[in-house]
Order: sequence, then structure tokens, then C-alpha cells
Amino acid sequence: MTSEPIIILGIESSCDDTGASICKDGKIISNIVASQSIHKKYGGVVPELASRAHQQKIIPVVKEALEIAGVELTNLQAIAVTKGPGLLGALMVGTSFAKSLSMALNIPILEVNHLQGHILSHFIDEPHPSFPFLCLLVSGGHTLIVEVKGYFDMEILGRTTDDAAGEAFDKAAKILGLGYPGGIWIDRHAQAGNPLAFPFPEPKVPGFDYSFSGLKTSFLYFIENQMKANPDFIQENLPDISASIQYRIVHYLLKSLRLAAREKGIREIALAGGVAANSGLRKALNEMANKENWKVYIPDFQYCTDNAAMIAMAGHFKYLMGDFSDQELVPMARMNF
Repeated sequence: MTSEPIIILGIESSCDDTGASICKDGKIISNIVASQSIHKKYGGVVPELASRAHQQKIIPVVKEALEIAGVELTNLQAIAVTKGPGLLGALMVGTSFAKSLSMALNIPILEVNHLQGHILSHFIDEPHPSFPFLCLLVSGGHTLIVEVKGYFDMEILGRTTDDAAGEAFDKAAKILGLGYPGGIWIDRHAQAGNPLAFPFPEPKVPGFDYSFSGLKTSFLYFIENQMKANPDFIQENLPDISASIQYRIVHYLLKSLRLAAREKGIREIALAGGVAANSGLRKALNEMANKENWKVYIPDFQYCTDNAAMIAMAGHFKYLMGDFSDQELVPMARMNF
């Protein structure tokens, strides 16, 4: 007699991507993400618009994830949902839907920390990192160095004291008049540029922490001063400018990561979060790995940005641990591990 498969529906709605995924016995068999293009004209995510878009998209996204996986609602054993951190209104859409569905189906709900979901995305595809490993988690809202000792045994070693690296990319792109999200455009233009053309200052923060506010200000003043002398400066130097600011952000990120890895004696290194899709960061990390004798793990592109597959995978591990939540689950805009 075979045991019933563990089928979990994952739901992600922490920011401006509505995601649903089906995980069967620890394998992701569908992963649907609906992005919200409405925010592009505002140059950033508008929370109220994000919440409304989640309300419109969550049912179609869940339906598509179920159909692709060939799974019926009655086949589900549990629902994993992002509790936080994120935009409160956006989180409420996902958690309210998950709670309602769990009550209707009489199945448990599994609350997932969004940041832990990003880290556990490394267990979707093989090879998997071995414990303990360090994870550099870099996104538009977070920049962390995390020591991962177990699936939910994690310690933050370093974090940004102000702005996130992804936000620094977006701000630089906005100053240059590029599109949103900015990191993609900086990365594209940087391909043809000289990363040493313009030496932007490296922030000075003790330990493994980061600070990006000063770098953003320095970049703004540099562009303003250059534009006063030459109104065509950006147009004439866009690849070099993009490559130079990307170089500074990337190498600053990796400097603290290397310090942490050496101090902890850990050579299993993982990269997660939306900025993990940046080609400059991936290339520089692999170059450093060769010098430091690291094993590096980077998720597939679809699992770097916000997605429900990582939530479903985290939910799978919680299900195996019996770590269920009650249906009074309350979303949290800010939360620790």
C-alpha cells in the first residue's frame, strides 16, 4: 500500500508579483507568476495598486497552477503562504485567500517567511548546498548575509543598515532615466561598458553589514555635476556609467561575503533574491569562488525573483516537521527569522 503524496499549494503576494505553485513530494511541478506592469509608469511599486492587482489575479493564477500540475483542490494536503515581510495590503490578499481555502478544504496552513523562502529556493533543483552554508540574499528590499545551519535554523550575520542593494540599482537607473525595475537596465547597459571608467566610492561599514544610502547620494551628485558640464554626458557614457556603478555595488557585496566566509570557515556559498539574476554579480561571485575554493549555488532565474515555488518548497519542509499554523494567521509587513 503506497502512502498518499504530499501535495502543497504555495501562494506568494508579498510585493507586486502574484504567484502560485504546486509542490508534490518535494518537487515543484508548476510555478505561475503574474507580474504587475502598472507600476512602471510610477518608477516604483504603489502599495494600493499592488493590493488591487493581487485581488484580480490570485484566483486565475492558482487555477492555472493547479491545471498545469494536473491537481484538483481536493488533492491538496496543505497550503503554504507568505506571512511576511512585505507590503501589508499585498500580504493580506494572499493570507486571506489561503485561510479561506484551507477552511473550505479543511486542510492545514503553513506560514512562510518570505526571506527564508528565498534561501530555501536552493532546494528546488539539484545540486543542493550542504549545511552549514552562507547565503547572500539580495533584493530590492533586503540585503543580508545569512548563515544557514538547517532548513529553519538561520542566523543573520550581516545586513544593510539603510537601503538595499536592489534599491541602489533602481535609484541609479532612475537617475539615468532608465526603466523600472532598474537593475535589469543597468545590467544590460553594463555589458558594453568599462567597469573601471568611473571610480565610485566604497561605503565603509564595520563587520559584515552594508550601507547603500551614501553610495546613492554620491552617484546622484556625480551625475548632476557631469551633466552641468556636458548635458549629453549620460547619453555619451551610459554603458561605462552602468558598468561602473554595477561594479561598485557587486564588489562591495562580495567583499563582506568573503569576510564572513573566511571568519566562519564556510565554503558552501549560495546566492538568492531578485538581484541574484544580475549577470555581473553572478560572474564576479564565480570568479571569487575560484580564488576562495568555494562551491557556489545560484537558483534558476525563475526562482530568484519573487515566486511561489520557493514558498511551496519551504512549506514542504514545514509539513514534514509538522509545523502548522492556525487559521488566525496574521500577515506581518516586517518580521525576523
